[in-house]
Amino acid sequence: MIKGVLKTWKEDRGFGFISPDEGGKDIFIHISALKGTSRRPVTGDVIYYQIAKDNRGKYKAVNAHIEGVEILEENAAAGFFYTKQGIVLVALALVAIVAAVVALNL
Repeated sequence: MIKGVLKTWKEDRGFGFISPDEGGKDIFIHISALKGTSRRPVTGDVIYYQIAKDNRGKYKAVNAHIEGVEILEENAAAGFFYTKQGIVLVALALVAIVAAVVALNL
């Protein structure tokens, strides 16, 4: 991963430019490169990223994350069922289903 600092960020348009720590030209970054981060980027954030070429041959940041910012699960909804609340909810749903089946058979 390459390290740099977010030099500019246009929140209304969802993109900005990273100044690489090792120098060279600034790198374009789109919000889609920061999938799963728990917050939006702000100017001054330290960004870790990889470089790829876009369809016009220009370089851009991909697979990026912000230093010190939590990365959320890709499927946070599925993760709910592994919490205490999720297990209780599933157990109650199963009890309700069994009760409905028993009531319909009587």
